[in-house]
Amino acid sequence: MKDPVSSIRNLGPASDSGFAKAGITTADQLRDLGADEAYARYLSAAGQAHFIGYYALVMGLQGRPWNDCQGDEKTALRKRFDAIKARATKPKPGLSTLEAALDQIGVVKKPR
Repeated sequence: MKDPVSSIRNLGPASDSGFAKAGITTADQLRDLGADEAYARYLSAAGQAHFIGYYALVMGLQGRPWNDCQGDEKTALRKRFDAIKARATKPKPGLSTLEAALDQIGVVKKPR
């Protein structure tokens, strides 16, 4: 059996289910994709964007504790996170400005 996503340092059972929605079910898949691509897929598929979750993932892939990220490194990761979030959370076509804002926070009903 392949190691689950949660076998990576700093990640738990919620990571298994969140990344599974994006088709990422093993630690090896996540490592192969890298933090940025995996997190973008996670956001597009199911996730709410959380900076701490993102940098915990980055630190975990480096074998470091989540709270090891500080200073300039944390600032640089924030820029990467913001860019990933912007790409992954583009409004759906055909929504008004209000509907797009509501969709971004998860209020608009998803089409079936």
